[in-house]
Amino acid sequence: MTSPKPVRPVKLLVAILYREKQALMQATDALSRHWGEIDFAGTDHAFDMTDYYKAEMGEGLVRRLVSFSRLVPPESIRGAKLICNEIEERLMGKGGRRANLDIGYLDHHKVVLASVKGAGHKIHLGDGVWADLVGRYRDGRYQPFDWTFPDFSDGRYDDELASIRKMYLHESKTQTQGD
Repeated sequence: MTSPKPVRPVKLLVAILYREKQALMQATDALSRHWGEIDFAGTDHAFDMTDYYKAEMGEGLVRRLVSFSRLVPPESIRGAKLICNEIEERLMGKGGRRANLDIGYLDHHKVVLASVKGAGHKIHLGDGVWADLVGRYRDGRYQPFDWTFPDFSDGRYDDELASIRKMYLHESKTQTQGD
């Protein structure tokens, strides 16, 4: 019989969807209070593949990836998603959310986002939170699946995910050597 082995920590990341810079600043401040220093902040990418959030959040939405310097256990994304939902609620305006926080993680092999919406390919983690596998690392990038969000599929985040992965690999190696 094989016994379970310790699981390596992962690199926490958040895809922040917003329109107003003030909402971004408030969201990143709140996220930092929970998970510490932001060690990577990507550029703003037009959120132009769907108008799903238009009625609630308005036009001209952008998405920015951020990651945190502290590695976390992968199972912590369940609680992290619930915290992000609380942050979204605190930042709400008259019309609805001012920021949408898609939290997840990456490791050597994959990108996983947490969701409160179930689907056939998602795995329930508890408390109404689902794990959504959105990319598998192969051939030098996180390859999307049929169900992956269109903006994660088209390659616009590839360089940023590669940078975050490089930091993760270094941090993971350093942490393992320090044990």
